[in-house]
Amino acid sequence: MNLSMVELKHNFHKAVLALAVTTLSSVAFSAETGIGQPQGGSAPPDARDPHAYSDGFTFESGPYSQEERQLKLADEHKFWAFIGDRFEYDTDSETGVFDVQGWYGTTYDRLYIKSEGEIEDGRLQESETDVLWSHAYNAYFDTQLGIRVDQSREGKDRQWLAAGMQGLAPYWFEVDMTAYLGDNGRTAFSVEAEYELLLTQKLVLQPRAELSFYGKDDEINGIGSGLSQAALGLRLRYEITRQFAPYIGIEWTDKFGKTADFARSEGESVQDTQYLVGIKFWF
Repeated sequence: MNLSMVELKHNFHKAVLALAVTTLSSVAFSAETGIGQPQGGSAPPDARDPHAYSDGFTFESGPYSQEERQLKLADEHKFWAFIGDRFEYDTDSETGVFDVQGWYGTTYDRLYIKSEGEIEDGRLQESETDVLWSHAYNAYFDTQLGIRVDQSREGKDRQWLAAGMQGLAPYWFEVDMTAYLGDNGRTAFSVEAEYELLLTQKLVLQPRAELSFYGKDDEINGIGSGLSQAALGLRLRYEITRQFAPYIGIEWTDKFGKTADFARSEGESVQDTQYLVGIKFWF
C-alpha cells in the first residue's frame, strides 16, 4: 500500500512537470512566430481590403457615415397602422356599421383618429370621430387627449373635449375608456372591452361589451342622463391571414332610463338583436 502511494506521487509530479514544459514551449513558439499574438501596427501588404465588398461605404464617408446618420433604435422610428375593427352589416335592419381607427407616431407618442358610425340606405346616419394625442403611460396602457365630433342626420351635432386610456388590461382584455366634456356643461363617458378566445390558430371567438353614460339629458338627440345604452356581442371570425378575417356575429343592445323613454316616444324599440356579417382587417 505504501509503495503504491509513492508511485502515485511520483507519477503526479512527472505529469505536472510535462504540462509545464509543454506550456512554456508553446509560449516560446508563439513569441517566435507571432502566431496567437494580437496584431499591431500596420497591416501587411497582402492583407484583404476591409472595404472591398462595401462599395466604398465606410463609417467616415457615404450614406452610412456616423457624422451624417446616427444609429436609431426601434422606439425612435415613426410607424403607422390602419385598423378596421368592425366593418359589418345587420341582415335584419339592412344597416351597416363601421368602427375604424388609424395612428401615426412612435412607440411613446402617436396621433390617433377613431371613427364609428351607422350607414342606412347608402347614407351616413350618425357618427362619432375622435382625434387624440396618445402617450404611453406604461407598457400596457396609453393616455389619450383630444376632441370628439358627433354627427347626427336627424339630431344635432355635438363637440367634446376627450380624455381617456386605451390598452391591455390583466387577463388580456382590450379596454378603451374615455371621458368627455361638451358645451353647456355636458359630460359623457364610454367604455369598451373586448377579449379574443383562440379556438384554433385561425378561428377566433370575440366577446365585446360597450357602455355609454351621459351627465345631462339631450332630448334633441334622444339621449337621457345616466346609463344610456349597453351593447353585448359575440363575433366568430376566420383569419384567412392575420390582416384579413371575415366573421359572423350576434349583438344585443338595450337602452335605459330616459334614453329608453325617448325611444318609445319616437316609436323605436328599446331592445334589439342584430345578426351580423362583416370583416376585420388591418394594414
